[in-house]
Amino acid sequence: MENIIQILKSGGTILYPTDTIWGIGCDATNIEAVNKIFDIKKREKNKSMIILVESEKRLQDLVDVPEMAWEIIDLSEKPVTIVYENPRGLPKELLAEDGSIGIRLVKNDFCKRLITKLNKPLVSTSANFSGDKSPLKFSDISPEIIDLVDYAVEEDREKVSQYSGSSVIKIWSDNRIKVLRE
Repeated sequence: MENIIQILKSGGTILYPTDTIWGIGCDATNIEAVNKIFDIKKREKNKSMIILVESEKRLQDLVDVPEMAWEIIDLSEKPVTIVYENPRGLPKELLAEDGSIGIRLVKNDFCKRLITKLNKPLVSTSANFSGDKSPLKFSDISPEIIDLVDYAVEEDREKVSQYSGSSVIKIWSDNRIKVLRE
């Protein structure tokens, strides 16, 4: 784990198992690392990426969390990413065109340990080229993607995800809701 943390702290990128699919990640506060991920994925810069947090406190440090969001997080049976308005302390390159950001409060142990030790939010985007199928297991990841990141985590390489992605729900500060992906 310490090796992974050093890579992330030095602006590196990793392949890692999330609570949904395999992802490409970096320190979400490091703009150079964020830009590396856009380059690796061949993703347009106007498309946002989500971030993962390990605790309610870190989530509240980044955004004002509407009461409705807490209810959705508590009741959701599968991982849920919530899109919030007016985030704090994140590079503008991570934000959507309207200034919002998708954040998922992770529940799986590996991601929680990783983010806790990094002590910063973690970018999470599917470990594929933009437009390709998302990898449910490590062996689904293109060898080219593996070569482009700085480190591929050993944990859970044989495990197949039961989810092809998280639900994505946008919540406005006035508690309006829009389901972007079920």
